[in-house]
Amino acid sequence: MNRRDFAGLMGLAATGAAAVALATPAAAQTAAYESTFDKVRRTKKLRVAGIPGTEPYYHKDLATGQWSGFCISMAQDLAKVLEAEVEISETTWGNAVLDLQANKIDIMFGLSPTPSRALVVEFTRPIMNNTFTLVARPGVEGKTWEDFDKPEVRVAVDIGSSQDLFARRALPKATLVALKTFDEVTMALVSGRADVSVQVAMNSLATVKKNPKIGSIIVPSPISAQPTCAGVRPDPDGRFLRFVDNWLEYNRALGALKGWILSSLDLANIKPEDIPSSLTF
Repeated sequence: MNRRDFAGLMGLAATGAAAVALATPAAAQTAAYESTFDKVRRTKKLRVAGIPGTEPYYHKDLATGQWSGFCISMAQDLAKVLEAEVEISETTWGNAVLDLQANKIDIMFGLSPTPSRALVVEFTRPIMNNTFTLVARPGVEGKTWEDFDKPEVRVAVDIGSSQDLFARRALPKATLVALKTFDEVTMALVSGRADVSVQVAMNSLATVKKNPKIGSIIVPSPISAQPTCAGVRPDPDGRFLRFVDNWLEYNRALGALKGWILSSLDLANIKPEDIPSSLTF
């Protein structure tokens, strides 16, 4: 090989190496990306979250470790049609969005689409429309939101929740008692630290059933409600979100959504007749 041929060969090698170097990051990035839909189908696992003690949404039997509740029923059916198995990770309402962001779970049932959550997760079509109510301690009465929008009325909410956002908008003159957890909200009512608590209907029904002495449920007028959805991680592919939306509408038409919810009411000692007509699913 003469000097000219050798130089030409080295030039081709350098060009090829540069092309590989340029192509490698893009190829690696493409290879690293896997949509949620494709991952569930490949692994045969649908990763969901469960929150103990939030009946009828979620219930964990402490003796057996078995999960139930209407959110679990939905997860099991969704996994079945995806030819996968449910894998449940224990979490809290406050950490559920973080779990989605961290790719610990694929979907979280029972989330309300607040603006702050919508910045980091995407939401499905509604599972149900959950009416805003008040749990009022004994002796506290009223019929409209305006009746409770007074500085002397202490309103307990869990910080950052949809109840918190709604209370700040609907009861701006009331004295807000902002607490870290939903359990603290319940304790504030029991201890007399708060007069009322803003809760969506499914939560307030469970709260009063667990502790009848805590007070009564009031559905102030005008009726206000919010959707309860499922949250998923943002995905450029988008197929998983579309699939879940189609699955929800299919099961709503069949009456399966209503069936899953009603069949889980016993977990919270709630009767179908306890549910206000404004709560629809």
